[in-house]
Amino acid sequence: MSIIGGLDVHRKQITFDYLDTDTGRLERGQIRPADRAQLAAWLRKRFTDAGEVHFAVEGCTGWRYVVEELAAAGCVAHLADPAETAAARGRKRRAKTDRADAKLERELLVDGRLPECWIPPAHILDCRALLETYHALHEAHTGWVQRIHAVLFHQGAPSLSGGLGTAEGQERLAKITAGQLSPAAQVQIAVAQQMLAAIEVHLDALRKRIGAAARALPGAKVLHERLFGVGPVTALALTCWLGGAGRFSSARKAVRFVGLDVTVYSSAGKRSPGRLSRQGPPVLRWALYEAGKTHARASAPDHAYYAAVKERIDGKRAALSEARKIVRKAVHILDELGDEALATG
Repeated sequence: MSIIGGLDVHRKQITFDYLDTDTGRLERGQIRPADRAQLAAWLRKRFTDAGEVHFAVEGCTGWRYVVEELAAAGCVAHLADPAETAAARGRKRRAKTDRADAKLERELLVDGRLPECWIPPAHILDCRALLETYHALHEAHTGWVQRIHAVLFHQGAPSLSGGLGTAEGQERLAKITAGQLSPAAQVQIAVAQQMLAAIEVHLDALRKRIGAAARALPGAKVLHERLFGVGPVTALALTCWLGGAGRFSSARKAVRFVGLDVTVYSSAGKRSPGRLSRQGPPVLRWALYEAGKTHARASAPDHAYYAAVKERIDGKRAALSEARKIVRKAVHILDELGDEALATG
């Protein structure tokens, strides 16, 4: 290859460090401002008819437009895993700078040691964005519900045993608010109810879009049909983060990628209790846990195992165990489908 380099992406600037392997010339500098138009102009100016050009980019916020512009300019983009790239730096002996980061990416790429990530197609990235927004709204909805319960408890009002999701619960909340809460608490409840109503409108709209996307994606459609408890949201999340030919050499690695593997820290002969690594996409981990909880139903095919784990430990551990099973099954199904799982109509 004639050009090989690294790009360190930030909101205000992109720091570059690249080497012409034919002449040995090293170029360093910054691209300002860090936007699509400026990057495209810089690539056209420097690398038109430059031969084979390879750049490494860390998979942090902002990588998508950089990779897209590199591809549009005829360059080859290599997406680096941020955590593994930092580990490859080793023990720091000097201050970490943008220039040092770009140099490290270039050196790792030259040596063939760059920890590369999969670069999904654009339509998969769009589906991921919808799922992340849905998850964020779902968490916000839960937060506002918890605020209502907290206000009632702080004011000494009775708890809403039936919850807020029913007409009976809403009627009970209205009576408690009018008769037992202070004026300030009444304002708190009113604001929370308005926020919940607004969030629910967006959740319903997103749920429909996600459902349509899941029906259009072969992998998500097959997972929804073949795996108990896997609805459109979970099926789409599994396909978007685990799909693609040869993504994982084993189901165990997929479980680790999702962050559902149990890790144990050991030092000086002492071991801490096992806990989830919680690495990987939070959206997928949340969706899988919700899917795992569906096995609490007596009609679930794996209900006996769920019930046994719940009795021996607790319901949360049972749901996590089922979530791991779903990941393993999904990886095998997606591996059979290969790149067809991500195909568009």
